Amino acid sequence: MTETTAHAPVSAEQATREQELTDRVVASFEDAPDARLKELMQALTRHLHAFIREVRLTEAEWEKAIAFLTAAGHITDDRRQEFILLSDVLGASMQTIAVNNPAAGNATEATVFGPFFVETAPEIPNGGDIAGGASGQPAWVEGTVTGTHGNPIPNARIEVWEADEDGFYDVQYDDARVAGRAHLYSDQKGNYAFWGLTPAPYPIPHDGPVGEMLAATNRSPVRASHLHFMVTASGYRTLVTHIFVEGDPQLDIGDSVFGVKDSLIKPFDTQRVGIPTPDGRDLGEQQWARTRFDIVLAPAN
Repeated sequence: MTETTAHAPVSAEQATREQELTDRVVASFEDAPDARLKELMQALTRHLHAFIREVRLTEAEWEKAIAFLTAAGHITDDRRQEFILLSDVLGASMQTIAVNNPAAGNATEATVFGPFFVETAPEIPNGGDIAGGASGQPAWVEGTVTGTHGNPIPNARIEVWEADEDGFYDVQYDDARVAGRAHLYSDQKGNYAFWGLTPAPYPIPHDGPVGEMLAATNRSPVRASHLHFMVTASGYRTLVTHIFVEGDPQLDIGDSVFGVKDSLIKPFDTQRVGIPTPDGRDLGEQQWARTRFDIVLAPAN
């Protein structure tokens, strides 16, 4: 009797040796005092060993994997998180989001957090401007924040952040600028509005090990145009999501981190020069766009 793989036959004796090792490692976590930690470590061991056995991992490949993870650690700092990037391009981030954000009626769908959120984004008033000097076409974004039964949610904290028209977030520049990000609060009727920028497609950072992996596997690093949101309110599940630009060609090509959902694709309607802005802002001869994003929060728990 032999146990076959996609690579070469494995004798019954060899398969038994490999399984015995897996069983010993799994058993080593049996006395872990935290039941959840025990579950995680034992499942990780089983799946990791199963992967190694399925692909018949070579020692050279193992060494290359260790070097890859080491390089990811070296390039990570307080402004760049290569391991989040790795999680994103493997779809692990989106799968974790799917597991932790089950469907709840008409609640807005969640998507990836991304590596460029900053906790210290400035506060702007409702109707303010998040651009902070970032380049791009001005875009008026408005909507409501409600619960799944349509009840308005006042004072919801809305964090928003995005790249400029060149595809860079403020933290990717070396001059400590704060641009393209802010937070604001919904009003007593659950309404919110702000000026941002019409999102543009851009590549995720691909000058490190994750980029090398994408190139080696003939995958594009480009993300579909998007604007990030994180919305929090007492009694409701925190929502991390984006909105995407309807008509963006990258939507047909694919999003490098698998974050696109049809419900999050919104029209950004370009307005002719001279069309009055919702708040009376004078944009001179500059075109602008507007979109609407009504946010529905799921109840906590």
